[in-house]
Amino acid sequence: MTANEYGFDTLAIHAGQEPDPRTGAVVPPIYQTSTYAQDAVGAPRLGYEYSRSSNPTRDALQECLAAIEAGRRGLAFASGLAAEDTLLRTVCRPGDHVVIPNDAYGGTFRLFSKVAERWGLDWTAVPLDDLDAVRAAFRPGHTRLIWAETPTNPLLNIADIPALAGLAHEYDAMLAVDNTFASPYLQQPLALGADVVIHSTTKYIGGHSDVVGGALITADAGLGDELAFHQNAMGGVNGPFDAWLTLRGIKTLGVRMDRHCDNAERIAGYLSEHKAVAQVLYPGLESHPGHEIAAKQMSRFGGMVSFRAAGGPEKAVEICNRAKLFVLAESLGGVESLIEHPGQMTHLSAAGSALEVPADLVRLSVGIETVDDLLADLEQALG
Repeated sequence: MTANEYGFDTLAIHAGQEPDPRTGAVVPPIYQTSTYAQDAVGAPRLGYEYSRSSNPTRDALQECLAAIEAGRRGLAFASGLAAEDTLLRTVCRPGDHVVIPNDAYGGTFRLFSKVAERWGLDWTAVPLDDLDAVRAAFRPGHTRLIWAETPTNPLLNIADIPALAGLAHEYDAMLAVDNTFASPYLQQPLALGADVVIHSTTKYIGGHSDVVGGALITADAGLGDELAFHQNAMGGVNGPFDAWLTLRGIKTLGVRMDRHCDNAERIAGYLSEHKAVAQVLYPGLESHPGHEIAAKQMSRFGGMVSFRAAGGPEKAVEICNRAKLFVLAESLGGVESLIEHPGQMTHLSAAGSALEVPADLVRLSVGIETVDDLLADLEQALG
């Protein structure tokens, strides 16, 4: 099944998930096995030998991921960072250079600064919404990747995917886009010129805060084959039950994202008029500097809202601690609403660096609860 044949929600429910041919089971089985009987030496059944290399449940997930991102190959991993690490070690070599956002996710920054740098990968952090700055950061012959997030975590900045793709390809580099915040339902970077899409499937794709996973989806089958080799060689795959949970989450991705967006739009509007809020960061607001680009490359603006507390860092922490319905927790993209202080939680690894986030910043992952209940909780938390 491909995006050319069917709509998004149909693909999410059916791609890679045909009824089991033996029993007729409508939901793909969980193949909870590590190894497979072979018919003869060197003759595995349907190519299955060992579940690190391939597993029918994971294969179903990977086919579905490729379909909903309109890609040629989908690969599933044990976490988003396992996917990121596999991508870097596949396409980069010691001495190569990568351009990253100057407000990248803290875990991504840690991967570059504390892990990849040690084996010889260099990187430069620039605002990706400034194409002149991106071009100036390029090192012809050495820059292998532009690594983009859009919207970014947690400042919700917007990068122009087609423009970055054009710039990367001009220098014979690749564009990798972390599409976690938008989800494939709201944005499809491969169709806009990106070479690889990255996901923490823990977030919106899984959608229920009950599984950790990651994914890579490629536009080119050859690159997909290279990544698949490294996926097996490095071994950072997810187990069959995790793959099954993620596949279950995908089935409702479209309807969940519609509610996430509905609620986030209401909350962003409410916060923008509250005296305890100094600034709201949400690309759906016309005041957002990336609003026009987001409107071109996203169907809607997502369920993540960040804001800066008018009372400074102490007030931001107080708001997080006072929230009740918004659960004080890291991660995002689940059906329940979460609140966090990025500076002391998800982005602590960037403290003291050029990527340090503002200390007065609060990040909301807006869930799918009754929006009036969420607004009431924010009202009491803001004081």
